Amino acid sequence: MRSLTLPTLAAACIAAYAISLPVAAQQRGGNDAPPPPQLEKLEEGEEPAVTIRKPEQERTTTTEKRAPGGKVTEVKVSTGGSTYYLRPNDQAGSALPGDAQSNGARAPQWEVKTFDLTPQRDPQEEAAAREAAEVPPPPAPQKK
Repeated sequence: MRSLTLPTLAAACIAAYAISLPVAAQQRGGNDAPPPPQLEKLEEGEEPAVTIRKPEQERTTTTEKRAPGGKVTEVKVSTGGSTYYLRPNDQAGSALPGDAQSNGARAPQWEVKTFDLTPQRDPQEEAAAREAAEVPPPPAPQKK
């Protein structure tokens, strides 16, 4: 006759315990939970002191550049202190959208810094240059 080993005995105990759990859960009958509380009707309170406004539309400027056929070639968006450009993603060669050769999306191109490389002139020098550039009108033709 075979003797029972410790692992076999432990597995049998765990199986018996697992089977008895659903039976114990079903035997717990009755309504032990209290009934839900009665709902109360709340009165309307004051309006909130905070007013939410939509952002100003004047701060955002959108400029489109179009090709002669009417296709949009570039969109310039200026918001506050930042400017970025959106350009369409034209497929290279004979690539179709979704091909391995095609590119999914084109990221916006941000304008980081701009520099004014023209030399600054003195306003007095500009006025003197304008006066020197003024040429008197030609004399009127004489009538005979």
